[in-house]
Amino acid sequence: MAEYVHGYGERENIRLEDQSGILEELIHPGTGYDEGEHVLEAGCGVGAQTVILAKRSPGTRFTAIDISEKSLKTAQARAAGKGLGTVRFECGDVTALRFPDNSFDHIFACFVLEHLADPHQALCELKRVLRPGGSLTAIEGDHGSCFWHPETAASLAVWNAFIKVQRGPGHDPNIGRRLYPLIADAGFTVQDVSPRWVYGDAGKKQILDGMVNRIIVPMVQTGRDAMLKQGLVDETTWRQGIADLERSGTLPDGTFFYTWFKAIAVKRL
Repeated sequence: MAEYVHGYGERENIRLEDQSGILEELIHPGTGYDEGEHVLEAGCGVGAQTVILAKRSPGTRFTAIDISEKSLKTAQARAAGKGLGTVRFECGDVTALRFPDNSFDHIFACFVLEHLADPHQALCELKRVLRPGGSLTAIEGDHGSCFWHPETAASLAVWNAFIKVQRGPGHDPNIGRRLYPLIADAGFTVQDVSPRWVYGDAGKKQILDGMVNRIIVPMVQTGRDAMLKQGLVDETTWRQGIADLERSGTLPDGTFFYTWFKAIAVKRL
């Protein structure tokens, strides 16, 4: 199984659900599918994006795959709780799919490529199972686009250490900026890549709190053990850095900025 740097704990499940709700109106507008079409969600995780996709395209059939059986059980329970009968869940590896060529009308992949050692291989495999003329939607973040105020030495050290932890297995936390060349190199025709950025300050308290204390801080906390074990930060710096990041989401002069990228491409006829 590919290493997922955030782990599969309950706190991570909560973070993913929070993240999907906070970002829905940022990343999902423009993504919709017609009745009767068959869509593959590649790397569905705990189903946080799945339920949004199915809600926004109620007449569409979805097959949602993930390499983690534990995450799939959570996703199935989440979809069942929402009364979504249009989604079928399967355990599967995006780099070696069991589906025949040209099986799907569309493919949706969100926050997946950053966690793969070979995103090019995954994109080529996704292209194989996509019908000619079908679309790929890929959404990825870019940790290098992140900045906050007040920025302290400790908070910056912890953030940079987290990036190094994610790079450890050969993954790319800055992959958002690479979406266009990656997708084009896999043989797709790229129609658009657009930045989807979020900025929060004291005048946008709900966004600021959501971004910092419900998405970013819990995400960074998943890397704590690896950061300390690898000697990237010490315990004192870790505690201070996390506290400083949290304060940037609550102080009157706190601000936070981050960018995701959304790509739309088609398989050539």
